Amino acid sequence: MPAAVRRLSLFCLLIAALVAPAWAQRVGFINPGRADEPYWVGASEAMQAAARSLGLELEILYAERDPARALRLARAIVARPAGRRPDYVILVNEKGTLVENARVLGAAGIKTFAAFSGLLPQERERWAPRQGLPLLLGSLEPRAEDAGYLTARALIQQALAERGPAQGGKLQMLAISGDRSTPVSIQRNDGLRRALAEAPEVELVQQVFADWRQDLGRDTMAGLLARHPQARLLCTGSDLMAFGAMDVIAAAGQRPARDWRIATINATSEAMRAVLDGRLKALAGGHFLAGAWSLVMVYDHAHGHDFADEGLELVRPMFMLFGKPEAQRFLARFGQGMPQLDFRPYSKALNPGLKQYRFEIGDLLN
Repeated sequence: MPAAVRRLSLFCLLIAALVAPAWAQRVGFINPGRADEPYWVGASEAMQAAARSLGLELEILYAERDPARALRLARAIVARPAGRRPDYVILVNEKGTLVENARVLGAAGIKTFAAFSGLLPQERERWAPRQGLPLLLGSLEPRAEDAGYLTARALIQQALAERGPAQGGKLQMLAISGDRSTPVSIQRNDGLRRALAEAPEVELVQQVFADWRQDLGRDTMAGLLARHPQARLLCTGSDLMAFGAMDVIAAAGQRPARDWRIATINATSEAMRAVLDGRLKALAGGHFLAGAWSLVMVYDHAHGHDFADEGLELVRPMFMLFGKPEAQRFLARFGQGMPQLDFRPYSKALNPGLKQYRFEIGDLLN
């Protein structure tokens, strides 16, 4: 390295050291899931990997799928002595908790950021980031409609190809969705309906809600199977609900890999293994990284690089379809736990030439 370039590099490092905070930024995350729920555990582990690589202090608090508990966790953070509060808190709009938690934390001077699920349309007019909620800095959401559309379309295409053009009558589909109010669930259902609108040969005969739970997926599938014995297509909003449904299908003497075509959402190791053994015919995932990507944006904000130039409420494509080759790559990379991941190349503060955030799981599969 030429001496002039070396001196310039040392000078830049010195300036960065002088302007950097004297301590690491502290970030809290109110995780709406359960502490043993594979998807939300994976999301937390990805955030921990991002925090390590960016030098952030991350604290994760689980709401255990209880919106009242999520609200209590925010109040508990505010009740701490000022020196023990986080600088930022990542929130999820699970069952309408975002606005109240952002209000409570903002009143204590704590900046917030919404990940995974942002404001509902009816909330946005009054509670817009940095306006109605001055310390809600913004949000980053996966484009959730993609997940419903990609999985339903793949399932339909496979079923129609297998049936062939000679057979008449509509194929019957069942759907087990998450809940009625969370933005992610609403948007995934929009994607499902878009795929169905493109396929008049397929009829959605019933849709039920199972609150993202395996036990409720099992219970609801038992009723669906009794009411619609001719159905052989099933779309579910999450892998746990799909596994609950598979239990009922197997108990009825049918095989998910042979007698049913099942599609679901979530990049978990168990879901990837189900793709490989044929129990799942379509799987979309990648959005478990939304919290980690949000930490990149929080890091940049803390270091003087506001993401507002890209917008305050970002919705980005994060889903990809996992066939068998992609499932094998995922298991090789993530199957033994979260690897050490370097999120520094995605930061605008650390890469001044970066003009737009690039948040895609494909980059991290290799």
